[in-house]
Parts: sequence; structure tokens; C-alpha cells
Amino acid sequence: MNDGGGINDGEPALVSLAEIREAARLLAPVAVRTPLIPVPGMTPRLAVKPESLQPTGSFKLRGAYTAIMANEPAARQHGVVAHSSGNHGLSVAYAAALLGVRAVVVVPSTAPRVKTSAIESYGAELVTVAPTLAARLAAAAELVTRHGYVLIPPFDDRKVIAGQGTVGLEIAADCPQVDLVLVPVSGGGLISGIAAAVRALCPGAAVVGVEPELAADARDSFHRGERVAWPPADVQRTIADALRVEQVGALPFAHIRQLVTDIVTVTEDEIRGAVAVAAWLFHSAELPRATTPVAVLSGGNIDPKLLAQILATD
Repeated sequence: MNDGGGINDGEPALVSLAEIREAARLLAPVAVRTPLIPVPGMTPRLAVKPESLQPTGSFKLRGAYTAIMANEPAARQHGVVAHSSGNHGLSVAYAAALLGVRAVVVVPSTAPRVKTSAIESYGAELVTVAPTLAARLAAAAELVTRHGYVLIPPFDDRKVIAGQGTVGLEIAADCPQVDLVLVPVSGGGLISGIAAAVRALCPGAAVVGVEPELAADARDSFHRGERVAWPPADVQRTIADALRVEQVGALPFAHIRQLVTDIVTVTEDEIRGAVAVAAWLFHSAELPRATTPVAVLSGGNIDPKLLAQILATD
């Protein structure tokens, strides 16, 4: 379905199926090919794709490794820098350690210690800034200027999107009859890659994004037809710390506009299971009719204190 062309003249070209397949080739010795696990007791039966099984605990390894490999000569010479709410930085640190590349990771002061400790455990240097996307972007850009590091963006990058798209390749291969894929949305890299792969290989399938209602910039952007930014303080309210990005990326938004069917939101109480699964459990009436749905579990690495609070509440 997608030939790599843009939506209109002047808009960015979408990531192609060929780019995603090349990313899959690069990732074969590194990333786990996660299974589709049926959830019992549901009709229709929901399958979950647990990206929490990746070595770094989230799907972010796919995009991080692909992007570093795309810049391998320069990365080896100068090192890499990434800005992240946690999981992308952890994946960059892990991938850089595998490749013997120096890594610096910029994180917000609110990043869970479980993630920052893991970043440091792989030998990356940690730089902490204010909990806003603008602060992370500025710090990363300054490090690139000062040291010549190669920037590995968390979502607004075609190599990163191609890497995340390998999740969609696997879904299409393992469940060619899939008719609905539910995907958590933060900066938009994951849903962009999955939509590019799934809509090309399973054209009849709908791809729907899921966001916390307390950080619903992508939903607002989707319905207004232009990127909308939420105030940093607002998105910090959600317990889904990996989904606190204030604005979806420009390249991801081009994919979302053309390939995504809808974006729905879930409440904080509903999120206590998992974001994409919560959409199926609590908002099925808002979703396209489906007989073979798949929900992507984008990652784990939950703060142990938060997990204890959730278990105590439940």
C-alpha cells in the first residue's frame, strides 16, 4: 500500500516496507522476535505482543540499534547521544555497548531510577535536565555541537521508525488475518513503523493508537489535522512515564495522518493493566469491529514503587 511517497507535495516521504525489511535484517542477531500470546477468556480473542521481552525491556531497542547501525562509521568515531524519557536511552546505551560505541543519554529529572540505573550499567554517561521535551532537545543539540556526537533521536527519524516497524512485520507474518492492531503512542515512532508494515502487508487491518487521556497530544493532533503540543506539566500527570512526550514527531505525524485509523484514550485507572490492552478492555465500542485483534505491549521497566502502589490499589 505504501510506496514510500509523501501525503502531499512538500510533506516527508513515508518509511517504505523495503526499509523496514532492511531493519529486520540488521536486527536479526540482536532483537527478540517476540511472540503473539492469546489472552484467555476474551471473545474475540485478543493477542498481545510483549515487547517487554526485549533485552532492554521495550521495543525501543529495535529503532535504537537500527539508527546506530545506519550511522556506524561516524558513531564509532565520535560516539552517540540520545535524549529520552528512559526506554530509548536505555536501548541506545545497550546497543552502543554491543557495538563498542561511546554513548551519552539526556534524561528528564523525573526519569525512573530503574531506567537511569540501567543506562549507567551499560557504560553510558547520564545527563539530567528539566522534565520537558524542549530541555532534552536543547541539551542533546548542545552536546552534538560541542563534541560531534551522532544524534540518535527517539522517534522523529526514519531509521528509528523502520526499526520499530519490524514489530509490524512480525505481526503480519505471525497473524496474517489480523484486522486490528492497538499501539501505544508517545512520540509516534512505534505506531508509524507498525502502520507502515501492517497496512502494506495486511491492507484490510486497522491500526489504532492508544494514549493516556492525561497526555493526549497525538489524539488532538490526529483530529485537528495538525501537530498539537501539550504543556509539559500536563503530560507529567500520567503514570505511564514512557508516554509523557508533549508533541508527536513531524515524520511520525505524516505516517499517522495517512495510515492510522484513529487514536483513542484511556484513563489512569484503566492504564494499570497496559495501555493498548486497556483500550480493548474498556473502549471496544470506540474501536473498529475486529475478529482478530492484536495489542502491542510496548515495554516494561516500571518503577518498582509505582508497581507496588498499583498492586496495593488493586
